[in-house]
Amino acid sequence: MLSAEMTRCVETCLKCYATCLETAMNHCLEAGGKHTEPRHFRLMMACAEICRTAAHFMLVNTPHHKHTCAECAEICNECADDCARIGGMDECVRQCRACAQSCAAMAA
Repeated sequence: MLSAEMTRCVETCLKCYATCLETAMNHCLEAGGKHTEPRHFRLMMACAEICRTAAHFMLVNTPHHKHTCAECAEICNECADDCARIGGMDECVRQCRACAQSCAAMAA
């Protein structure tokens, strides 16, 4: 059984996954310009995928979750910074920051 802290982290990761994917596929593709620059768009896709992967590793209760959570925290912080730089993605920034904080705690 997962701890309450790990369960919250899984939920936070899955929320961030959904937010990044939805923002990229709907907001960014529609907005174009800086929102679809390859570096930014790839970062959003990487962020969504590492969030999903980190959640998966925690759900299967492998000790390797610490590695994926550490990487997730790093990528989420980078994604939040880039989304804030471009602008218009406040919810994505919030979710990435929350996920980074939660995953950093799980990686410790």
